[in-house]
Amino acid sequence: DVTEIEEKEAQAKQEEQIMKEQELSNLLHEKRYLRALGLAISLDRPHTVLMVVKAILKETDGRKHLEENIVRLRKDQKEAVLAFSVTWNTNSRNCHEAQAVIETLLKHEAPDNLLQYSGIKSAVESLLPYT
Repeated sequence: DVTEIEEKEAQAKQEEQIMKEQELSNLLHEKRYLRALGLAISLDRPHTVLMVVKAILKETDGRKHLEENIVRLRKDQKEAVLAFSVTWNTNSRNCHEAQAVIETLLKHEAPDNLLQYSGIKSAVESLLPYT
């Protein structure tokens, strides 16, 4: 019977999730945005990433801080943020944050690098009608 083992694994995963949620909350409170962005992306939480982006933009020189944080992300994290931005851009409440992220990526990534992103073609096709 593997039921007990599966229950323990599920409980361990749930505990780990709760710990990551708490860590994310602490990072936001401490204004450690780069770590918060990385953790929210790894948890696959587009809304949380959006909240981090909004928090960064509310700071003094928010655009500059957003650029500094996004430039320091890994390629796979930038791909995820781009994918999230496509969704955010379709909603007028979140389009400004999406445009800030997209502007930063376009400004700091070479076109050849952008072409290497997975899903870039569909992202551009989705962005065009709303941008």
